[in-house]
Amino acid sequence: MSASRAASRSRFTYTPAHLGDFAQAVLDAARRAGASACECEVSEGHGLSVTVRKDEPETIEHNRDKGIGVTLYFGDRPNARRGHASTSDFSAAALTSAVEAAAAIARKTAVDDCAGPPEPGELAKAPRDLDLYHPWDLGTEEAIRIARRTERAAFALSPMIRNSEGASISAQQAQFVFANSLGFMQGFPTSRHTLSLSVIAEDRGLMQRDDWYSAARVPGKVADPEALGRYAGRRALARLGARKIATCQAPVLFEAPVAAGLIGAFVSAASGGNLYRKSSFLMDALGKRVFARGVTIEERPHEPRALASAPFDEEGVATRARTVVRGGTLEGYFLGSYSARKLGLRSTGSAGGSHNLVVKADGPDLAGMLKKLRRGFLVTEMLGQGTNLLTGDYSRGAAGYWVENGEIAYPVEEVTVAGNLKDMFRGIAAVGSDEVLRGAYRCGSILVENMTIAGN
Repeated sequence: MSASRAASRSRFTYTPAHLGDFAQAVLDAARRAGASACECEVSEGHGLSVTVRKDEPETIEHNRDKGIGVTLYFGDRPNARRGHASTSDFSAAALTSAVEAAAAIARKTAVDDCAGPPEPGELAKAPRDLDLYHPWDLGTEEAIRIARRTERAAFALSPMIRNSEGASISAQQAQFVFANSLGFMQGFPTSRHTLSLSVIAEDRGLMQRDDWYSAARVPGKVADPEALGRYAGRRALARLGARKIATCQAPVLFEAPVAAGLIGAFVSAASGGNLYRKSSFLMDALGKRVFARGVTIEERPHEPRALASAPFDEEGVATRARTVVRGGTLEGYFLGSYSARKLGLRSTGSAGGSHNLVVKADGPDLAGMLKKLRRGFLVTEMLGQGTNLLTGDYSRGAAGYWVENGEIAYPVEEVTVAGNLKDMFRGIAAVGSDEVLRGAYRCGSILVENMTIAGN
């Protein structure tokens, strides 16, 4: 057993063996209920979250959760019926009741020719330790001190930092076991720790806010509190004096955190649910160029300690490293077993989402990307929702900075950037090396050649 798994025993209510016993009890009950197949996930987690606002603790939350999810199938494809139930009670009677509830639901649902567990040959084989568990023994008082340090660093920058929406710190640990009636039973512990701050700057009665955050598996990889606080404060101060601009057509440079949102829109459009429902502009796009030729996107699910790493997906299907977009051409979708069957394809190990997507950089750092932009709009914040995945139409409120001669000229607010994702993706002129990690996406700033900027 790995060191991380051994360490988990001292911090959780149950050992991994206990979770496996609960899962086996569910599988046995499902067999007695006459199910043709069963899937079960047993999990528990605990953590601490603290928010400090204007130097005073605002919220202190200790959480300890557990749960079991049960999915049963009656009949084999193409005549399978599916039912799901869950419980937070680990007693033998509660497990039996959950199985009975799932069975009752399955018997009343319509036959689904794509329902069923994954193909046996697609399941992960030997357990793989990706070093995802690094608990943080963070006490409440220490958490308050760290949050205060973060917020105080921003206030110390300038008297124009007048208010705060709070500094928040969270330390979370969890473990799970997933099992099915095909003989698969694996699981592992994980950790995720975050620190964030949002502050408000004011000058002559006009206010601007901005924020920053850091997340990591390892406590020591979370950003230094003072550094994060100062950076969030500088971002808020830089937005003072923001103005509107006239409606125009211009290149748009999406700052790295915002650019990650564009990649998220791509993932949604390339995901099985939207594809088989025919609600995506990327239907039938495999093998076709959907990005500029310089864009390559890789999926790296086995990076040690990464936030979106996993040896298998939510169905137990083995994940694998792959190139999703190569030289602008779409080489793979994001499919679980069900959506893959609907599309006549194979699962990509994506039940539950993507794993560590990396947009490979072909451009310089942010200063160099501003030079490439030369004259246009640097977007640092998106507002509201305005993405139509069926048509690709994109229109969202935005804030950022107007750029002249490759230098920031002044801050901009209350504008809308609009275009179509099909044109935007193909119109990417460069991807910066100023990459940040946001959840499952690692991406630098993205320069799009031309968009509509609606202002005055």
